[in-house]
Amino acid sequence: MSFVVPNTLKGFGVTLKQVFKKPITQQYPEYKRPVYPRYRGRHQLKRHENGLEKCVGCSLCAAACPADCIRVVPAENTADNRVSAGERYARIYEINMSRCIFCGYCELACPFDAIVLGNDFEISEYNRDDLIYTKDILLAEPIKKVPVADRDLYDTPIPYYKDHS
Repeated sequence: MSFVVPNTLKGFGVTLKQVFKKPITQQYPEYKRPVYPRYRGRHQLKRHENGLEKCVGCSLCAAACPADCIRVVPAENTADNRVSAGERYARIYEINMSRCIFCGYCELACPFDAIVLGNDFEISEYNRDDLIYTKDILLAEPIKKVPVADRDLYDTPIPYYKDHS
């Protein structure tokens, strides 16, 4: 019983120190705090340097998604209409962002590095239907630039599957 009183007083001491400190307020829209280097935010579909889409419509990302928020409908490439480098391409590619849990399994499952999770975290909408990102939205480059914290400062090495050196 005697050891409870000193621990309680120690806890009250911490509380009293914090009561008299000035609050730390950051002005969010003007100042954006850097996100961690491995932060998983808004999804992006990537293209090759020649403009062809990396996604070949294999649906491995949809199969790996535990939230079942990815929908892929493949179509065949033709000589007249070449969309991706493979035999097929994703005619419809949709992600329901209101269901997404940002686990990154879609990024890990993709054998062509077609889908990546970027750093953008401002994805709120007024309408729920606007949270279904279509292929056009996912292929577009994000408008907002989110500052990323120094990788060395947070000791987050590049994962082995992304190390292309």
